[in-house]
Amino acid sequence: QVQLVESGGGLVQTGGSLRLSCAASGRALSNYNMGWIRQAPGKEREFVAAIDRSGYNTEYGDSVEGRFTVSRDNAKNAVYLQMNSLKPEDTAVYYCAIRSDYDSSVFGSWGQGTQVTVAS
Repeated sequence: QVQLVESGGGLVQTGGSLRLSCAASGRALSNYNMGWIRQAPGKEREFVAAIDRSGYNTEYGDSVEGRFTVSRDNAKNAVYLQMNSLKPEDTAVYYCAIRSDYDSSVFGSWGQGTQVTVAS
């Protein structure tokens, strides 16, 4: 069983940057494809980014493409999300999760989330 803990959220001004971290315990993250998903108040969950086991292949949601970068350090058992040029519409709780090998739209073992608030 993998436990995931996100950190790095906070309040930032429009145009600012934040770096989220997702630390894992219980099992090596190198075994898993990983993803970041966010949920804003009153809205459905939205796919943000994903990265494969090796770290060489990444995928982004349309709304963050070109502004966010997902990375991982398997030696540190962690996944990161660098967020630049933040906009008020990026305000949400951000979760990291394991991405299913069988259905890329399915995520599991969610962390507790970290709040990101972008002030206009």
